[in-house]
Amino acid sequence: MKLNYKSITAGITAGLFLMGSALSPVKAQESPKEEDFFRIARMVSPEGTLLEVGGLCTLPNGDLGIATRRGDIYIVQNPTSKQPYFRKVASGLHEVLGLAYKDGSLYCAQRGELTKMTDTNMDGKMDLFETVYAWPISGHYHEYSFGPVMAPDGTFFVSGNVAFGDEEWWRGESRVPWRGWMMHITEDGKMEPWATGFRSPCGLGIIDGELFYTENQGDWIGSGGLTHVKKGSFVGHPAGLRWTNQPNSPVKLTTEQLYSKVDPRFRRDANNRAIKPENVVNEKFSTLFDMKQYFPEVQLPAVWLPHGVLGISNSQLLTIPEGVFGPFEKQVLIGDQGQSKIMRVFLEKVNGEYQGAAWDFRSGFQSGVLRMAWAPDGSLYVGETNRGWGSAGDANQGLQRLVWNNRVPFEMRTVSARPDGFEITFTMPIDKKIAEDIASYEVESFTYKYQPVYGSPTVNTEKLNIKGVQVSADGMKVRLVIDGLRQYYIHKLTLNGIRAQEGSYSLVHPDVYYTLNNIPDGDKLPVSALSTKNSATAKATTATKATDAKAAATKPAAATAAAASKAVTYEQVKPLLNKWTCSSCHNADKKQVGPAFKDIAKRNYSVAKILQLIKNPQPENWPGYATPMPPLPQVPDADATKIALWINSLK
Repeated sequence: MKLNYKSITAGITAGLFLMGSALSPVKAQESPKEEDFFRIARMVSPEGTLLEVGGLCTLPNGDLGIATRRGDIYIVQNPTSKQPYFRKVASGLHEVLGLAYKDGSLYCAQRGELTKMTDTNMDGKMDLFETVYAWPISGHYHEYSFGPVMAPDGTFFVSGNVAFGDEEWWRGESRVPWRGWMMHITEDGKMEPWATGFRSPCGLGIIDGELFYTENQGDWIGSGGLTHVKKGSFVGHPAGLRWTNQPNSPVKLTTEQLYSKVDPRFRRDANNRAIKPENVVNEKFSTLFDMKQYFPEVQLPAVWLPHGVLGISNSQLLTIPEGVFGPFEKQVLIGDQGQSKIMRVFLEKVNGEYQGAAWDFRSGFQSGVLRMAWAPDGSLYVGETNRGWGSAGDANQGLQRLVWNNRVPFEMRTVSARPDGFEITFTMPIDKKIAEDIASYEVESFTYKYQPVYGSPTVNTEKLNIKGVQVSADGMKVRLVIDGLRQYYIHKLTLNGIRAQEGSYSLVHPDVYYTLNNIPDGDKLPVSALSTKNSATAKATTATKATDAKAAATKPAAATAAAASKAVTYEQVKPLLNKWTCSSCHNADKKQVGPAFKDIAKRNYSVAKILQLIKNPQPENWPGYATPMPPLPQVPDADATKIALWINSLK
């Protein structure tokens, strides 16, 4: 899809920034935010219409096709106008979670089949419904089917969710063939299994002619991510391995082979009742890349989307067309149902494998972002539902539009791996004097466990040393030379110190997460080419922290008592709620993905009990919530205590 729009002039760019340099003593204006560049526009639907959007597609004439999870299909004429016209063309389908257009017909994935829908007599209603291919279903509520997405050759891909156990309600199962699989289907009804290891593969998409999908955190899935789906690959969840003995399976890895290398933790108590696996702190653990050393068919995420930071229920992926959304064309947008927002991804290939960087992009949608499609005018349709799971935003469904206002935000445009670090490009020039100061940057790396527990804490976290910086002459590019790059790890780069050359504005999104599957070959920068200036008073800060830590270690009981005696305000605890991702699922006053903090306070938990539940949650305590809380043992006791005290103050 190529949309030709006028490019952004230098005058517009320069007009954004009217302040002096970062070294000026004059206080800079407040830095612009997401909403100053990308506006969320309301789309009016007929009264009484429930748009729990399961699928979106733009038709060749500019109309918009909408599928709802409740089984209705709409065609919307003049969808970007003030008065779009909605026409219901079909109803009674089974939980439609995808929609595609081809040669005058619409295609959707129902719970148990890929369906072709055609208006043969052109009366505005679908009158011919044809089963392209049907797959088995067991009847379990979680057996959603997502898609179709159309391949460049006109064939289709559909993915299938796993079910869950009866007694072991936490464990994903493939009860019937091809659950937990990607299916490749031709228009004449032939299906070939494509790959397995899927748990909840909600987002499918084609990037540069190749199939990708997004996964959601859960059992065996430490965090969400974006993965390249090669034929014959295994992407992590073991349920679908049950069917690799079928003659048409392109995957040969077996359940027994996988479990010989990682413990599935089937345990029973003295009464022969199944024991739910819980996260174990300070244990010896495996990672997904450990499994790849044993089994070459293991496919790692191209880009991890850290849970609670870059979404909690990753959904639709979509490439930005040429001429759209300014400096980000050809990059990838990914929606998130739980946090009601969209993230941005830059991909590159290193040693033949995809990897890349991920940022936040736009939050604040009225409900969970499930589906997206491009409008002919370059705006983005956003289809939404919370489906009872809960999501940020006040509505349980919706259809909105994201509109760029032709102003260029001050952002990192790309982050690329280099043999000795990373190269970062920007959307406009940066203040070189500040950018040459190592103190303007922070880098750390971490990964996730590969385990049957629901989710994973971040593990093996290390703060990395920045050896030096090289800033390009035009201020549009930075090379960071870093000690201790770690293959297969997520590298978080924080650029809080960077400022725009004009206006001294900070970046709209100063944090980026780069998944380093491969470290490229090539020349490394010599130290003589780097700025090693570091304005941070690291020694004094380190000495102070060491003194405080020693004092705290000698009197832990006194420290805890002192903390407990002080009231903790929301302003004090807010940064901690954001840092440790609590605010991604919880709201102070109302149910969101998880219970409201006020409702937790009503349970009268002690501070010690809340600390215990943060590290090892007990989802059975909150049976009305569909998404279990992941373990968070990485939260320091001091921070967890402040959060607990604040929660209890809400009683």
